[in-house]
Amino acid sequence: MNGPVTSGRIAHLWIIPALVALDLATKAWARAELRYGEPIEVLPFFNLTLGYNRGVAFGLLNDAGGLVVLLVTAAISLMFAVWLWREPRPLTRLGLAFVLGGALGNFLDRLSRGEVTDFLDLHVSEQHWPAFNLADAAITCGAVLLVLDMLRARKESTPPNER
Repeated sequence: MNGPVTSGRIAHLWIIPALVALDLATKAWARAELRYGEPIEVLPFFNLTLGYNRGVAFGLLNDAGGLVVLLVTAAISLMFAVWLWREPRPLTRLGLAFVLGGALGNFLDRLSRGEVTDFLDLHVSEQHWPAFNLADAAITCGAVLLVLDMLRARKESTPPNER
């Protein structure tokens, strides 16, 4: 595996530690500068509100225990890492790098603190989306890229007379 495919994989791998570093730095900033549960309005639909999550996305597995959540996260991250290394399509690799960077940022936060720091709060009037962080945003962006690339690949593989 040499040449452009390998160099493309390596280029996508650099995204992962960059996302992890940015995520952990913003979480440290939020813990130092924000007060738990006290929102700071940035825009009419966006607040900075410090919160903590012991589970996975949207509080799932909150009561499962830290070790279970860490093991599940590690197993899923390993599967995504293998997929990234084997994946030939650049956009899928990019999406996987975003997912992995976000997953590892949350994993390291949970490993060191026993919970994940959340501080981004989107809302419409009094209806709030669950608070999240940059790792969660990276995972979401990565998932969107994966879906877009799958749809594109499906369209390209469909014969013209069936489109």
